[in-house]
Amino acid sequence: MTTTTTYIAFLRAINVGGRTVTMERLRALFAELGLGNVRSYIQSGNVFFTTEGPADRSDRAALTGRIEEHLEQSLGYPVPVMLRTVEEVAELLAAEPFRGVEATPDVRLVVAFLSEPLPAELARPHRSPKGDFEVLGAGPGAAYIVIHLQNGKWVTKEMFGKAYRGSVTSRFLHTTEKILAAARKA
Repeated sequence: MTTTTTYIAFLRAINVGGRTVTMERLRALFAELGLGNVRSYIQSGNVFFTTEGPADRSDRAALTGRIEEHLEQSLGYPVPVMLRTVEEVAELLAAEPFRGVEATPDVRLVVAFLSEPLPAELARPHRSPKGDFEVLGAGPGAAYIVIHLQNGKWVTKEMFGKAYRGSVTSRFLHTTEKILAAARKA
């Protein structure tokens, strides 16, 4: 009996900064890699697909590398990819990382998907000197951030300090919930 794993690829740098790609093209690029049941959700770079076999750490790293290389060759710019299984995203949300924090017009709840763990020296919870964000906590592959809008805007540049060398892509909590629901629809 063959095991099938459903992944969610959270992509960074899709349809921002003048770098545009249709979801049809993005799905085709994933299909070119032999990935199954390729689907996408909204225009910000969320792709679901299946692979044969269990979710293995070394296989995932190799798969991430293959996807990133193919996207860069095809699109002409690097696209960092954070792969998570449907089960991992479900566990993340089930843990209720924002319990007790209310989203308001000036407060946003954000899940930051990480390619590398946060630096050990970044104490959690951590509030920025300007008070524009708080890193409530982090788990395997994600950090949980409360954004306090300043003049209706927010900036996440160097949110984790210069010591962080990994890639980050963020999704609002409510968007992450919708992505999970869409990914579960086979």
